[in-house]
Amino acid sequence: MPSRTLPTFSRAQVESHSSADSCYVTIGNNVYDVTDFVDDHPGGGSLVLEYAGKDIGDILKDPTSHAHSEAAYEVLDDSLVGFLAEKGAANGTANGSTTTDKNGAYVHPRTGMSCEEDLSKDTDYTQDFKKHKFLDLSKPLLMQVWRGGFTKEFYLDQVHRPRHYKGGASAPLFGNFLEPLSKTPWWVVPTIWLPCVAFGVYKASEGLPNAHVAGYWLFGVFFWTFIEYCMHRFLFHLDGYLPDNRVFLTLHFLLHGIHHYLPMDKYRLVMPPTLFVVLAAPFWSLAHTLFAYSWYAATAVYCGGVFGYICYDLTHYFLHHENLPLWYKQLKKYHLQHHFLDYELGFGVTSKFWDTIFGTELTTSIKTK
Repeated sequence: MPSRTLPTFSRAQVESHSSADSCYVTIGNNVYDVTDFVDDHPGGGSLVLEYAGKDIGDILKDPTSHAHSEAAYEVLDDSLVGFLAEKGAANGTANGSTTTDKNGAYVHPRTGMSCEEDLSKDTDYTQDFKKHKFLDLSKPLLMQVWRGGFTKEFYLDQVHRPRHYKGGASAPLFGNFLEPLSKTPWWVVPTIWLPCVAFGVYKASEGLPNAHVAGYWLFGVFFWTFIEYCMHRFLFHLDGYLPDNRVFLTLHFLLHGIHHYLPMDKYRLVMPPTLFVVLAAPFWSLAHTLFAYSWYAATAVYCGGVFGYICYDLTHYFLHHENLPLWYKQLKKYHLQHHFLDYELGFGVTSKFWDTIFGTELTTSIKTK
């Protein structure tokens, strides 16, 4: 299947493709090869060749010439071959360039989106599948990934082009009795784990002064932020190291790919309790290895880490689905840009701290509304 990782062209290179044998046109920073369409153009090939090597954004919208239909833009979508190279483009843009849609709005060429509101626009299942040949949202997704025969390059490109299931419901994942196990309401996380944290802190206080318990607990919360960053960057986004076979692509989809594919699915935003139990055991061992001199200290640190995880999961949910206080709005904007602008930067969810430390902070000059 074709990849959407496309090259960049200079303006001079585009202008050199100005004949019936090789005819390129642009709209904004998008470069299209319309050679095969020259003879099929309803108004005659000469009209196309008149704009060969040039930008056709204005003429397509000119009612005097001919206001083009959505079908014309769909033809162009299928003919996209690259992007104009631009100096000083914002980071997070594919091939160092941005592009525009037919209305002149900036969009990211990798995701096809321009602002966080785009994440909640309903996807037309039929048209999306017809255009991208990836997953049909009206059918269970997991077996489509397993049986799809996708290359890693194509899969990663498509799974990071966000879609939205109509009506705010959850797209089918298994399509059978396992479906409920793949969904977790946000309130399940604090309901299950806060009592566990409280009990652990109580047990730690039996062997340490309260001030020491508080210090170890706060260290655990801080250490969680580092774990959160590392897991998001090196586990959830190990894209470049992902083996190119369906086993690993399917595991990637289950672990984090489905969240980037359907980022506004409110029931697949927080970690299911069964999965957290699997992860909790090695972290318990880690805490008691690092603080082997005191079971009580290790338990306090561990409880702080679990509390940090609770804050992470709830923050992640509310960043996607709730109106936040003013001091939190920038964090919401930052995280949603990770989805609609650049998934290779901006790994911090509860804060930007480790992104700043390790040089993965997401910044952009694109107007994002």
